[in-house]
Parts: sequence; C-alpha cells; structure tokens
Amino acid sequence: MSKGLTLAEEQKQTSTPVGIIAEVHGPVVVIVCKKLPPLHQALLALCDHEVYLFEVHQHIDEQHVRAITLHRTAGLHRGMAIYDTGAPLHIPITPSCLGRLLNTFGEPLDGGPALQTKDYRNIHNRPVPIHESVGIGDLLETGIKVIDLLCPFIKGGKIGLFGGAGVGKTVLIMEFMHAVATLHEGASVFAGVGERMREGHELWQSLREAGVLPEALMIFGQMNESPGVRFRIGLSALTYAEYLRDSLQKDVLFVMDNVFRFVQAGSEISSLLGRMPATVGYQPTLITEVAEMQDRILSTRQGTMTSVQAVYVPADDMTDPAVNAVLSHLDTSIILSRAQASKGIYPAIDPLQSGSKLFDRHALGEYHYSIAEGVREHLARYHELEDIITMLGVEELSPKDRQIVMRARKLQRYFSQPFYTAASHTGIAGISVPLAQTLADCEAFLTGRYDNVPEERCYMRGGMDELAQ
Repeated sequence: MSKGLTLAEEQKQTSTPVGIIAEVHGPVVVIVCKKLPPLHQALLALCDHEVYLFEVHQHIDEQHVRAITLHRTAGLHRGMAIYDTGAPLHIPITPSCLGRLLNTFGEPLDGGPALQTKDYRNIHNRPVPIHESVGIGDLLETGIKVIDLLCPFIKGGKIGLFGGAGVGKTVLIMEFMHAVATLHEGASVFAGVGERMREGHELWQSLREAGVLPEALMIFGQMNESPGVRFRIGLSALTYAEYLRDSLQKDVLFVMDNVFRFVQAGSEISSLLGRMPATVGYQPTLITEVAEMQDRILSTRQGTMTSVQAVYVPADDMTDPAVNAVLSHLDTSIILSRAQASKGIYPAIDPLQSGSKLFDRHALGEYHYSIAEGVREHLARYHELEDIITMLGVEELSPKDRQIVMRARKLQRYFSQPFYTAASHTGIAGISVPLAQTLADCEAFLTGRYDNVPEERCYMRGGMDELAQ
C-alpha cells in the first residue's frame, strides 16, 4: 500500500468530509463545501483504493470552490466525498533525494524506494527576503566555447535557451548539467515540464552513463498528466533546489525544460476556470505566474542557485507574449538558430542575437571584452556580406572584406563543438575547452595566425593549440 493511500485512509477515518464534488469538467471540479478551504489548499478524495489530490484555485460563492485535479480524472464522479489535508501541497525532503527520479509529489519514478523522512516543505514557499539574498557572483565556465566567450554564464544568474523545435535545446541543457557536475562539483535539479516519456528516459539514461546522476535530482511532470501537474512541477523542483541550497549549502544548477509548457499548462487551467483570454489567447495572469516562479530563483549566503531554462519559441517568433514574459527575467539569453543547425554547426547558437546583460568591461575584464567584440565584428560583417557573396561571389569583395569573411567562416566553424552527452550519437568524444584557451584561439584567428589553416580543420574540435605553427 502506498504512503499516499495510507494518509488518505487515515484522513477519511479521523475527519469528516469538507464537501462533495458537484461538477466535473475535465481536470476542473466544482466542490460544494460547508466551509471554504483557502486558495492553494490541497484536498483529497479516495475511491477504489486510489488517491485523488486537488488544489483549490477559485472561490465561486459562499459554498462552491473550483479545484484542479492533480491526478488522472478517470474515476471521479458527482457526490464523491472530499477531505481537507489542512495544508497546501507538501513534498518530502531529505539528502537522499540526490540521484533520484521523482514526480510532482516527491514519489519515486525510478523504481527505487520512497524517500524516508519526516520533513516536508510547502511548494508555495515565499521567495527569500531581499536582505538574505546575495547578488550574482563570478563567471561560471561551461567549457562550451561560444557561450564562455560571447554570452558568459554568471554564478547565480538566470540563463534562457530560446529556440524552435529540434534545434538542440535539450542536448545543450544536458551538457550544462554535465559541466556543473564535473567542473564545479555542484548539484543539479532538473524539472521536466510536460516531457515526453521517451525524452525523459533518454535524459535519465544519458546522465547515468555520463556519471553525473549521483549529484542530480530529476523531477518529471509528463506530457500525459493533468495540466495541474504540469503547472506545479516547476514549483516542486524549485522547492528541492531551495532545500539543497539552504540546508545542504550546495551550489545548485536549476534546469527547467520547458518553460513554455509551464505557460501552456497555466493557459489550459485558466480557460477551464472560465477566465477571459488575454493577448494571443494566453491567460490574463501570464506575467504574474511567470514572475512567481522566477522570483524564487535566488542565491543566498548558504549557496548559489544558477538557473538554465529552455524556452520553446512558437513558430520561431521571438515577439510571442510568453517568450517576452520569460525574457524580461533573464540575465543571459542564448538564441538557437535553425540557420546554424542547417549548416551543421552545433551547438546551433546564433552568436549575434545571443547576449548577456553582464557583457561589459567591468564584469569580463578588458582582454575578454576586446576579444569578444572583435569576434562579433567579424561575424556581423560576414552576415552583412552574405547576400552579396551569394549573388556575385566572394571574388567581388575588397581584399579587406575577403580577409574578414575568411576569418569569420573559420570562427563560425571553430564554435562548433562535440558534446559529452551526445558522444553516443555522434561517435565523437566530448571536449571541454577552458576559457583561457578559447580567448587565445580567438585572438589568434583575429590576428591572422590561422589564415593558412583550412576551414574544415576548425570544425568540431576543441582548442587549436596543436595546429599552431
């Protein structure tokens, strides 16, 4: 018998129902209550030895509430007795959560034993007070050349990966988790929001094979689950990340894939609750819901929390309201480009559109800043000349422009890189490149030291040091 079922039976035996189900509209139920439970309160029902959890979202009048089902709705019926758990949704916390695969409720999905603990935390925790939080820290090296040079990560910052379907967001996220576990010896918390079963299983197996699972915690709310689960999975994962940061004093990488599915789940719930849609059909509470989650991603004196969030871009439209709502909270934005992917350049990061709010001389230092600016200038000039090259050929350019184009093309290929987490698919061993090596290589490209090196020698490699003559 599961722990949830035992608790539900105890609840049924020791208390009277707070109400009964009056209506069922998909995952939304209307409950007639004698006394209205507060918003976000967790309610439960027991039917045929199966537990159903609900979360209160609306007070309709003095006797009716609307609640979202946090499980499958098969088996729900009018007249079913509802019991009050006496608190919002809580999850078990323990140091043994690392290395595990859990669901929204902290229950195991990996076939292992349930978490044994008497400590539980409310998933609706308030953000850390301002006087207890700390600002961003030093550069966080990832070993990925294009990111460390042009859109560097900052310890304690928020990073967004924006891209359409199939451009490599999940692979890049897996590589970040590998880098944090191997380079920085921190803990990772992965929130899979609306993940496909296949994707979740592949990610779990990849992390096990890469040897980083012992310092990672994976929380999944799958695509086939109710919108209530997909809407709350991010808060459950954040609660575990806060526990690792504050109680175990770890530097935490909080990874979320995919924030857009969190927004979609909120839109689905909003429509079911009868709210009038806002811009482009999104929920009117979009900005607030995104902010409630983002404002909890903070660093404290006990430990740092760095966030990497994948954001699906509908129809590759960066002006989408959901994309803009997330974008406003981020320190670093990495734009994945379908054009880069079509050239076979992976990671398919657009170096001109991507950037960081902290990209300045004071944060990076004069040497790093000047190299990065030189690389951007070369790539930008090449981008301007691409149409002319297509129509007239590179021979029609001035000697100076030809030189810039040649160096920019080599830089473009240099920024491709084999990943550890993709080695089983590509057959190429993963490579991590220190920032100092990347800066030295790019300086050499800009000063012409590699002008005689063929473009193909720059593709899918680590550093260029062995080619230096």
